[in-house]
Order: sequence, then structure tokens, then C-alpha cells
Amino acid sequence: MTDLTKNPIEDIRSHRHTDGKPNVRRYHQARWDEPIIFELSAEGERGVLVPEVDEEIKRTTKDVYKNLPASMMRESLPALPELSQNKVLRHYLRMSQQNLGADFQVDIGQGTCTMKYNPKVNEHLARSHKMSELHPLQDQDTVQGILEITHKFEQILKDISGMSRFSFQPRGGSAAIYANAAVIRKYHESRGDTDRDEIITTIFSHPSDAACAKLAGFKVITLYPNDDGYPDIEALKAAVSDRTAGLLITNPEDTGIFNPDIDEFVRIVHKAGGLCAYDQANANGLLGITRARDAGFDLCHFNLHKTFSTPHACGGPAVGAQGASKELECFLPGPLIDHDGERYFLNEDMPHSIGKVSAFYGSASIVMRAYAWVMNLGAEGLREVAEIAVLNNNYLMHEVLKIKGISAPYAEGKRRIEQVRYSWEELYRDTGIHSEQLGIRMADYGLHYWTSHHPFVVPEPATLEPTEAYSVEDLDEYVRTLKAVSEEAYTNPAMVRSAPHNCPIHKIKPEVLDDPERWSVTWRAYCRKLANQNE
Repeated sequence: MTDLTKNPIEDIRSHRHTDGKPNVRRYHQARWDEPIIFELSAEGERGVLVPEVDEEIKRTTKDVYKNLPASMMRESLPALPELSQNKVLRHYLRMSQQNLGADFQVDIGQGTCTMKYNPKVNEHLARSHKMSELHPLQDQDTVQGILEITHKFEQILKDISGMSRFSFQPRGGSAAIYANAAVIRKYHESRGDTDRDEIITTIFSHPSDAACAKLAGFKVITLYPNDDGYPDIEALKAAVSDRTAGLLITNPEDTGIFNPDIDEFVRIVHKAGGLCAYDQANANGLLGITRARDAGFDLCHFNLHKTFSTPHACGGPAVGAQGASKELECFLPGPLIDHDGERYFLNEDMPHSIGKVSAFYGSASIVMRAYAWVMNLGAEGLREVAEIAVLNNNYLMHEVLKIKGISAPYAEGKRRIEQVRYSWEELYRDTGIHSEQLGIRMADYGLHYWTSHHPFVVPEPATLEPTEAYSVEDLDEYVRTLKAVSEEAYTNPAMVRSAPHNCPIHKIKPEVLDDPERWSVTWRAYCRKLANQNE
């Protein structure tokens, strides 16, 4: 019999707690010297052997190439990498080990991007051959299922927003904002009111509101906040004129502060003859509580890859669902999905539409995931999402503000909605450490945060949004780590300044990001630049 007094079992939990309280998580990321997949290619290597075409199929289809125009025929085979299955598997698993993301960590540090848990049952549905093998050029009678799902989800968004119709064609929030700006332009043109060339927005609205308005040909007027952090209503009154085409605004803004006078903003713009578009890319704290149309808005959009818990996927696939009032629905990008009592169909009869803003009808698998998420929650569940998101955010703010060196500018002593834009200005004055350096050091603990949209109106910013997806234990872990990094900045600033230490890339060179001559968006472009450099 073994004598346990001589060889006691090791307590593998001992390093995780001190005096009964959890320690900061120990973490070190994998670091692979992993080649680009094109470098791994070996001529003739195959992952799948494609079978020869069956003779009966050959007889039926005959020579399909004869029907293709010569301009569509390749002169040579595409230069694709040639790899075995196990090489492909190893490559992408190794790459995944060098990432951080929502399935790895407490990912509340992406601020306005709203990183929440994507239910895996929805991913299972999206990967079903019934979904994944659909093609947008199929006959409409063969895709009645996804047309029905999309039509039903439109009815749900109409209930959530109060709008009359929705288009799912915009492939993300910025595309939806641009579509809203285009609808505003088309509306005024249809009335012969071509002098309206100004869009009003606010500095803490999503930056795409200003950028897309500019891209649509408008002059942009930006409102700044008053001392409480609200957009200044007197500045709005001074800005509106007979040149005002519309208002593009986020509420709550990126500070997490909700403007209680939002309906008055809408009234002022309407009185001046303009339209109002509500940027609800992130409606995480508003579901079932407020509605865009009830505040008087003419247009709105939701990012399904934010609020409705579908994959963010580095900006795509995505859907910026665009909603319009009854008066404006005829201008939406088409086609729209309608039902004639027997079948669903794409309604192309839209003579006043702004036209397509993307190919086909948007990303169907994302709409399906969002529909599944809503159907699982129901109406009461959607409101609970908002309530928990707001509760999590205010709990997080309460704990974060105990950390030395950080503050939450504006609306002092008041609650926020779904996120907060914090400031490390005090810590920077004390230590010389920037917010961005703190964020990089957080990665050494398997966490991170995002600073802010430019311009940095809030000095040394950090924008945190916990959503409804994280538990109190998750939030406490994040606060513990943030506190530890703050303490390091005060006691060992060199450690923070030289971070990251535990990540696959130990130091980013900012000058590379600022030099287009050193960018290569494809492997072949890189090879060409390298060859030219070495000539």
C-alpha cells in the first residue's frame, strides 16, 4: 500500500487562488513558425481525389464548355495551393492557436463591436447541406424555405423597430448606413428638393455615420457633447437649415450614454424638412424597451452580427438589416421578399428603389442564424437580453472604476446602457503608459481590449461592452486582470511598455501599417513586390 504521507498528491489548483481569492490567469500562447499556405504547397499533392465524370452525365450534359463565351474561359489553371488533408488541418489548427476570440476568452474588450457568444446549435443549422448548398441563382420555387425564414425574420424586426419594411441586402453596418444615406438622397430628389446636401451626426455616433454620408455626396456637420455627454441640442438647432437632408445618429452613443431628448432631436430635424436614420448597429441594451419608429425615426438598421448573435467573422459575413417607414419603403434596396398567399418570391417591381447595394440578397446563413437566435429566446427573452446587458455593463463599470488611473468621462454618477468609453488619462499622466500599451499587455493574460474609434475625443480611451453573454465570474476575471495590468503600469512600466511577452508576435511595428509600399493583400502580390525589391 502506498504511503501518502511520503508522496502526497499534488494540489494542481494551488496556484489559482491566494487566501481563497482567484489569481490572475496564467497564460502563454502557442507560437508556431507557420508558413503561408502557398509555401506549404507541393505540386501534385491532393486532399481530395475528384472522381471522373460518369458516362451518363457526359452524354446528358455533352460539352458544357462549348456554351461558355471565350472571354470566360481561363487560359491556365488557377494557382491554388496543393496540399494533403492532414497538412491543411495542421495549418489551420496552428493558426487558430495564435488567435484570441470569443470562443477562447472573456471577449468584452471589443467595445462597440459587441462580441457575444454565438450558440453552436445555430452554427450546426448553418452548416447543414440544406443551407450551405443553396445557391442565389436557384429557381425561387426551390428555395422557399430560406425565403420563408427571411420573410418571417423581417416581421420580427418590424415588431422590434416599429418600421414598415426591411431589406437584408446590406452586407454590414457601414453598407446599411450608406443605404440609409442613399435613401435620404433619393427621397429628396423624388420631391425635386435637390439643394438638401447636409447630413448632421454626432462625434460619438459610429464613425461610419459621417463616413458613409460623405461617400453618398453629403456635407457632414458634426455635433459635440455638452458637459453631461449628451449631444448639444442648441448646436442642433443652429445646424439645421433648408439644406438639411437628414440626421444619422447612434443612441446610446459609443460612450454608452442614452440621449433622453432623442425624440426632440427628431422633431427638430423633421421641422426643418430632413429625415432621421437611427444607427442601431448595437441595440443590445434596447431590445424590447425602445423602438426607433416610436421615437419618430424614418430609417434604422441593425447589425445582425452584433445584436443578434451571429458570427462577427472579422467584418464578414455580416448583415446590416435596413428598416424603413411606410413612406420610405419604396426606396429600399431591392428585391424585397413578399408572399402572394401561396409562395414566397423576390419582388423586383421596385421602380423607386435606390438599387442594389450588394449582389443577390445579402448573407442568407446569417439571417437564418439570427432568426434561430430570436425564436429560441422569444419576446420575453429578447427583453431579458437587454436587461442583463445593461446590468452587466453597470456592474462592470462599478468594479472598473475602483482601479487606479481610470475614469468614465461625462454623465458623472449616472448609469450607462450597454457599454462605457473609459479613459486612462490619469494613469498616463502618472506613468507615461498609453491605453494601447495596456491593451497589448492584457493579451499576455489571454484577454484584450480595444481602445476607441478615432478621433480620440476621450483621452487614452478604452471601450468595454460585456453584453448579456458573460457571467459575473467572467466579469470579475476581466476586472482582476485589468487591475493587475494597471498595477504593473505603476510598479513596473517597462514590463507593460515592452509587451506582449506571451504572444506569438512579440512586437508590432506601427510604421509597417502606415506604409502602403509594404502591404500585400495576396500571396502573389507579395511575391511580385519581393521580386521587384530584389532586382
